[in-house]
Amino acid sequence: MLHWLKVKPSYSRPRVSDDNAFVESLFRTAKYRPELPERGFTNLDAARDWASRFVHWYNHDHKHSGIRYVSPAQRHAGLDGGILAARHEVYQRARERNPQRWSGATRNWTPEKIVTLNPERKNVAGGQAVAPVKGALAA
Repeated sequence: MLHWLKVKPSYSRPRVSDDNAFVESLFRTAKYRPELPERGFTNLDAARDWASRFVHWYNHDHKHSGIRYVSPAQRHAGLDGGILAARHEVYQRARERNPQRWSGATRNWTPEKIVTLNPERKNVAGGQAVAPVKGALAA
């Protein structure tokens, strides 16, 4: 049935058969939005209206830490490189003006090349690399 509806297969976490990390991450973000009604939605139209506004906020206004605090829309449009370069310049100028404030290097503002929810890590038992789950941005 999902194939008929053109639903793509899950990008679940490795070795966790009943979990979809992309959706779980999105649900957590939605759950903590202050405009989410505490007592649920009054009707289906209210839920759809809230979801529409949430998706717009999530894709266009929310700055995601995994992509260096740019929005998915900025990333998908290829604007992240320019935004991050400008931020790097701001940090460099601030460090030059007030060096005693900085104990080390400034924040890393280089664009992320690959974004995954589960980056490659060493297998604890055998020391072998475990491949990451690759998929589209959770946007």
